Order: sequence, then structure tokens, then C-alpha cells
Amino acid sequence: MNTTNASPQSQPSPHSGSSSQSESPRQPPASSAPSHLPLSREAPQREARLAEALSASNSSIRLKAALAAGSRADPGWLETLVERCAVEPDFFVRDMLSWALTRLPSEAVLPRLRKELGSECRQARSQALHTLSKIGDKSAWGWITRDMLRDSDDELARTAWRCAVALVPEGEKKALGEELASQLGRGDRDVQLSLSRALIGLGDAVESALDRAAESPNPAKAAHARATESLRLDSELGFDAAIEEAKRTVALDAGGVWPDAAPAAEAEAKRPQGAAENAEGAAAEARRLQEGADC
Repeated sequence: MNTTNASPQSQPSPHSGSSSQSESPRQPPASSAPSHLPLSREAPQREARLAEALSASNSSIRLKAALAAGSRADPGWLETLVERCAVEPDFFVRDMLSWALTRLPSEAVLPRLRKELGSECRQARSQALHTLSKIGDKSAWGWITRDMLRDSDDELARTAWRCAVALVPEGEKKALGEELASQLGRGDRDVQLSLSRALIGLGDAVESALDRAAESPNPAKAAHARATESLRLDSELGFDAAIEEAKRTVALDAGGVWPDAAPAAEAEAKRPQGAAENAEGAAAEARRLQEGADC
């Protein structure tokens, strides 16, 4: 016990009895010992409990676990969160897992997500792209490849489109617009809506690409391009209304009837750029048919 700071007048006498106890400094509480040691020992148990909760059969439990992981933002849980992204079946839980990853230090998360982009598991690749778009670090732009943007899996391609638009540098927007415009006319309504939104997100950089696509002999591509341009100029216009109006315009240009897709596709193939796009489309379809399970 250190009493060197006490003045001579305050020194207790040997015969002062109980008064010395009231004037002596208090002992520090036992809890003032470093607290990181117990937490360090508990870290593996905490991670194990997180992994168990994220694997629960009840999606509400998994959602709460992902929320708790993001709130705590423990870098030591990176691997557990990334691995769960690849297998989590519930959309809302996956989105919460992505949010939890955005809460971790990007210098640790980004390299791990880049590794996931090369995974054989479709969901792992898709969720990595989704998380990258949420983080928004443009240094990851170079990781988005042409193959990802043209993936035969519609859901994976849609995620790649959104991610590319979120990460593209200003000087690359026009080139990305040209690439995305090559996919116009693809897929069902939801796929086309996603592509239109991605193109619109690039702003004026896509104007020339849309103008060229609007003159395509492929009626689906031409109508989709015209609808996208209409939406770009008028954000209040609904997608369905824009598509229907664009189809009417294409039909009128073709003599009042919707053109047959087969001759249009053949005409498209005679154009140099169209030939390349058709070849790549056929290759993509072949890859899709050969692919097996997701993981």
C-alpha cells in the first residue's frame, strides 16, 4: 500500500486504533484485473455458438444470429459468416449476413470475398457479388469479369449487373453500358427489369448503346432498348407500360405485326457484332445445360 503522498500531520499514530482503517487508501477491486483474458478464452466458444445459431432450422433464429453478429462486428467471425452465405436458403437471412460482413474491416473482408468469386458454388459467387455492391469499394471493380455479366444463370447475372454499376469508375461507364446493352431482350420480365435498372443507373453514358440496340432486327432486343430509354428519360413511367409501348412501336415499324423472332435472329447474326453475341449466347446456353448442382 502506497502512503508516500500523505502529509506528516496525517500519519496515524501507533495508538490511533480504528481511525487508521478509515484513513487508509482503499484496495482496488478484484474486477480491475485485465478483462481481455477471459474474453480471449471465450472467443472460440462464442464463434461456435454463432455457427450453431446460424445453422438452426428456424429462420428467425438464424436472422437474429446474423443481426447479433453484425452488431458485435467481431473480425474473428469473418469465416463463419462467409461460409454461411454460401448455403443460407432464406433471402432475408442472406441479406442480413451481407450486412454483418459490411460491418467488418474491409481490408479483411474484400480479399475473402474475392476468393468467393471463384467458388464452384453459384450462391457463394452471387452472395459475394451482392456483398461487394453493399460495401461499395471501387477497388473491387477489376474483379467483375465479362463472364460474370453474361453468366447463363439469370440470378447470378442480375447480381453481377447490380454490382458492376455500384463499383464502376466514371471513365468505364460507357464500356459497361455497351456490355450490358448486349444482354437486352434476355430473360423474363424480372430479368429485363433488372437489366433496365442497371443501364439506367449508368446515366447518360448508355445513350448511344441504347440507340443502337433500339435499331436491332431482334424485336425483343429493340423493344427492351426503347423501353429502357423511355424509363431513363421519365422515371415516373412504369416498366410494363414502357415495354408495351415499345412493342407497339416495333410492331408498327414492321408493318403492324410483331416480327417473327426466327428471321430477326437470323438477320442479327449477319451483323458482325450480332454474330459474336449469338455465338457467345449459344456457348453460354451450352454451359448452362452442362452445369449440375449449385455446390
